[in-house]
Amino acid sequence: MRALSGLVTTLRPHQWTKNTVLFAGLIFAGGLDDSRLVGLAVSGAVIFCLLSGAVYVLNDIVDLEKDRRHPEKRLRPLASGALPVGLAATVAVLFAGFAVFWSYSIHPTFGHTSAGFLALNVLYSLVLRRMVILDVVAIAVGFVLRAVASVEVLRLAAPDTELSPWLLVCTFFLALFLGLGKRRAEVLTLGEGAGKHRATLEHYPPELVNALIGVVTASTIVSYAIYTIWPGTVEKVGSAGLVYTVPFVVYGLFRYLYLMFAGDRGGKPSRVLVTDVPIVVNILLWVAVVVWVLYSS
Repeated sequence: MRALSGLVTTLRPHQWTKNTVLFAGLIFAGGLDDSRLVGLAVSGAVIFCLLSGAVYVLNDIVDLEKDRRHPEKRLRPLASGALPVGLAATVAVLFAGFAVFWSYSIHPTFGHTSAGFLALNVLYSLVLRRMVILDVVAIAVGFVLRAVASVEVLRLAAPDTELSPWLLVCTFFLALFLGLGKRRAEVLTLGEGAGKHRATLEHYPPELVNALIGVVTASTIVSYAIYTIWPGTVEKVGSAGLVYTVPFVVYGLFRYLYLMFAGDRGGKPSRVLVTDVPIVVNILLWVAVVVWVLYSS
């Protein structure tokens, strides 16, 4: 029972909320009323949760000795010995293998995207997270692959489904925004010991991170605004109504910036996005307006 509890903790199910991106294709394709498309989207989300869990296990195995010397991380299941390394590795391989096999059984292009996501994250765990700038870029690309997968998983039932390139750009910039916010929190919290926690943090002075956050915030807002009024978007939706969702995006980013700079809460984006009431309400309102525009046009 102790090993099972440790395994669940190591799989980090609270982080799986990131895979809600797998529903983007369903929503923007107007498929919420199609049970077959809904089923495919759910399957895609489950597959990416399995892949994410496998990657989190890999991260903890790679960092095992380092975590054992850390005052807090030494309590993690693998580092503390509560979870045998062999069991964790076996589960990770089974999860990854089954997820990739399942994804290819749904559609080849979805399988390619899933395999690419897994390969990127393995590369990140072993190499990219030690490379300044490329570490946050790799995380952002991972979210873009999730967005691409949200469309590819629907190919079986809706082969003509497309996701706007502008929406992929928005996904990339938003993920960069959250990743840089996390780096900023790590640098400020750990101070001079940041480099011991992660070598790349030595190369992220607060001034640089703040400047990058400013650039990415503006890029996210502009790219999303362009997406809502882009001729292809207007033609597909049947109206320019998505422009009314821009204020929600602006408020959400500004609220997160406030929490980041005034509340020092940028270090755990997955937690902030589901616990901060104003942000949760804002996301729900954004979804409601998007659904209303897409399904009333």
